[in-house]
Amino acid sequence: MTETGAWVRVCAIEEIPLLGARVLERAGGDGIALFRPAPARVFALADRCPHRGGPLSQGIVSGDTVTCPLHGWNIGLDSGQACAPDVGCVRRYPVQLRDGEVWLSLLPVAQAAEEAAA
Repeated sequence: MTETGAWVRVCAIEEIPLLGARVLERAGGDGIALFRPAPARVFALADRCPHRGGPLSQGIVSGDTVTCPLHGWNIGLDSGQACAPDVGCVRRYPVQLRDGEVWLSLLPVAQAAEEAAA
């Protein structure tokens, strides 16, 4: 990984399987799952379903959702929200694609927005 300010270079986009995921393990915290639902799109969520903590990275990616492998909850990759009728939310992390490289902010979306506004 390469760090630039709040952003960390994680991998080349090709290292995330199309319609799949890759996990960035973190010491002392939940892993971050990087999902690639389309050739040039990547999303990052905490690798933990809001229902029972299932590993979202092991779920099935379809369109812009991932289905938790434990109980079938669908989670929106762009929002982190569970799809109705289920209710819950997963932490999201900002992602950028730069020349075929995936860059990630380790600050959750809400925290990154607060710091940018300050």
